[in-house]
Amino acid sequence: MNFTNLFSNINPREVIKNLPDAVFVLDSDGRIIWSNDKASIIFETKTGDLKGLYFNEIVADGLRLAEKSFARRNSVVTGAFTIEGKEFFVEMNAKKYIDQYFITIRDITAMTNVLANAEKTGRLNKEKNIMFVKLSNEFKSPIQSIIGFSQALLDGLGGEITEKQDKYVKIINKNSTELLYFMDKFLEFAQAESSLFSYNEKPLDILNLIQSIVKSNEKDINAKNLTINYELEEYNKKSVYSDENCLKLAIQNIIDTSIKLTDVGSITIKIDNPDPETIEKDDTKLLKAAESYVQISISDSGMGLSKTELDGLFEPYTQLDKANKKAITRSIALGTAHTIIKRMGGNLSVASQVMKGTTFTIIIPSKRSNDE
Repeated sequence: MNFTNLFSNINPREVIKNLPDAVFVLDSDGRIIWSNDKASIIFETKTGDLKGLYFNEIVADGLRLAEKSFARRNSVVTGAFTIEGKEFFVEMNAKKYIDQYFITIRDITAMTNVLANAEKTGRLNKEKNIMFVKLSNEFKSPIQSIIGFSQALLDGLGGEITEKQDKYVKIINKNSTELLYFMDKFLEFAQAESSLFSYNEKPLDILNLIQSIVKSNEKDINAKNLTINYELEEYNKKSVYSDENCLKLAIQNIIDTSIKLTDVGSITIKIDNPDPETIEKDDTKLLKAAESYVQISISDSGMGLSKTELDGLFEPYTQLDKANKKAITRSIALGTAHTIIKRMGGNLSVASQVMKGTTFTIIIPSKRSNDE
């Protein structure tokens, strides 16, 4: 069957002429016997100049890769050359009809550059995060000094100050305390994203861990007169194999967020086992790798979050254009929790309704991966 007979009642050249991809027809020796106008554009030559060339002259290892594409029925990516020797990248698909190859080619140089830049950016981000973590004391020490000395002035250790001075020093103390909190959360997020993150599984008591976190937040809880409730009916109190420090940081950030979202009412912490259907439906594919799991739900009766606030809640970078400083800090804290839980092989999700409260749900493996 030759090229003309292949399309019988239609004129293939008219059909192919307006295709967005370059099209080539090769003989059995790999010589180009026909190409469309798009091929001339991509390979920067005049129409007809490609005819008679061997395909390997313009596409690296072209004939072998055409055979590979045809055999596997998928596309291949390779380098290509213009007549003048300019290099670029192409995606190629090939079909074979008796003794001829029918090949389509798309220039993907721009896409390849984007991917290369993304990979480079990813490496730079990791290196940047490592730098932030290693310089954490350099960032925090001056702020801690400002907090310490301003508090000393307020306590009268530097002598009596005027009412006006007291007002200004309180502002300095408050703002520097908020800045230190922000820096702590920012550096936690940087470490969670960096290659410095490490995860060491050991047996731990989840309930004891959560109760210790709640106790460390008693000052803020009591200031709002909030009630902490526990639902443990389905908790079997077995040891969970996990990293205590990582899990503690993730849960702390979530409880801290719940306290900030709740001015009146309660926070309920429930520990149980997730529904098997939840694991099966998990679209992250992380939860299918372990043998058993524990689920921790932290629900508050606070103001809740709107759909706009929920969008990108675990992605601090998407919040940078928003003017709300609290939303950015919250997203950094929750982004840290989400990243940690994910790197531990678990999942963190959120459900919320305005004026009805918010529920954060953590699901983590509860058994070591090498346990029988």
